[in-house]
Amino acid sequence: MDSTTMVLALALSNLALCATLFFFEQSGHRRPALPTWGWSRLYQAAGWLLLAIGAAGVVPEGLALPIAYALVFVGVAWESGAAWERAGRLRWRRVTLPALALAVAAFLLCWLVDPIGLRAVAASLILGAFYLSVAAALGRDWAQASMLQRFLALATSLLAVVVGARGALVLLAPAGWGWMTNDMLRQFHSGALYLLALLGGFGWLLLGREREQAELARLEVNDPLTDVPNRRGFFQALAPWMALARRPGQPTALVVFDLDQFKRINDGYGHPAGDVVIAHLLETCKRQLRDSDLLGRLVGVEFAILLPRTSLDDALMVAERMRAAIESERVKTERAMISLTASFGVTTIRPDDSTVTLLARADEALRVAKKAGRNRVEVAASALAPVEE
Repeated sequence: MDSTTMVLALALSNLALCATLFFFEQSGHRRPALPTWGWSRLYQAAGWLLLAIGAAGVVPEGLALPIAYALVFVGVAWESGAAWERAGRLRWRRVTLPALALAVAAFLLCWLVDPIGLRAVAASLILGAFYLSVAAALGRDWAQASMLQRFLALATSLLAVVVGARGALVLLAPAGWGWMTNDMLRQFHSGALYLLALLGGFGWLLLGREREQAELARLEVNDPLTDVPNRRGFFQALAPWMALARRPGQPTALVVFDLDQFKRINDGYGHPAGDVVIAHLLETCKRQLRDSDLLGRLVGVEFAILLPRTSLDDALMVAERMRAAIESERVKTERAMISLTASFGVTTIRPDDSTVTLLARADEALRVAKKAGRNRVEVAASALAPVEE
């Protein structure tokens, strides 16, 4: 495959990715960094297409070449920016724009000095550097990265080195380096650029799919409003502590609580105010808990707290502290300052418990607290009852 055909293939592949992105965005599933990545592909497609047109003589090469390479540099720099944006670095332009300006200026200077040899060296080194930046963004937080993300980081790094190696070897060994001739290196360079285009496109889409699957899996066990475990997530975390309760050792306590007369808040001030109240409630409760304690939302405004290695007396102290903290605070909403109270039921896990019996016992204590006037803490009547043989 000659160089003109390869350049045309790069242009068409990037245009195909741009078209795919355009129709994907029409479905309304836009991701935060997608616009940046889409522009990067559009710049690269325009640059490679202009380069192919210049090589074919349709446009004077002296005019097409510097503009084409500048567009390609902008495209790869923007691809790097999209990768950093996805990695959480939203201010990537502060570094990328000065680096891009220096790169374009250096390329134009090399092109004026030597339109063939030095130009190729500069283009290879600049592209290699920007692709290494893409790899660095993909490799950020390596320990927490998925296998797909690690593969993309390593593969992009290797291909970026191949792209940059052409410029370095032409500069250091103009006659070739051992068995590696300049023509062979040019073929490797063209192939690496094409693979980077494919890898970047498919990698971006697969990473997006992977992130969506992870978010769906998280939402299966987390409450979207409060970002604490939902009923399923809480019971999953509770399961190993149920098993440990069958062994001798420190007890584990369970606290369930419910906001008093929450319907009055929703009816009187609206559901947005109710959401603010719930979020404030959770923050108040978390301040009273240890890092090892687990707070979950069971249903509506009923919550549960798992207190590992905590006796019944200590669990009562925690519940009373939380009750007092909730009662002492007022929640500011758009329409009013709202006072809150909550009722609590406390128990410990017994060796013969199932999640059903444990939760039923705690709920019974909560009902007793409600019937006794609300804004109080009650212990399950059978919390310390001996297990029948």
